[in-house]
Amino acid sequence: MLAKIQKWGNSQGLRITKALLADAHINVGDDVNITVKEGALIVTPTQRIRKKYNLKDLVEKIPEGFQTQEMDWGNPVGKEVW
Repeated sequence: MLAKIQKWGNSQGLRITKALLADAHINVGDDVNITVKEGALIVTPTQRIRKKYNLKDLVEKIPEGFQTQEMDWGNPVGKEVW
C-alpha cells in the first residue's frame, strides 16, 4: 500500500486503512509502540494487561470491622447542585 506523510497542525501524520489496522489487531484509540529498525518504522500494539476481578474476592479483602463514613469534599467550586 502506498501512503503519504501529511502535516496535521504542528505534527505529521500517516493515514492507515481499516483493513491494515484489523490485520495488525489495532483499533482506533489503541495505544501503540513505534520503533525504528534499520530505517523502517515499526508500529506494534501495546500489551494490554487486563485482570478480571471477582466481586466476592474483592469484598473479602475489606478489613473486618471497616466502617464507611461520609467525606466532606469542601465547598462547591462550579455549578454543582446539592
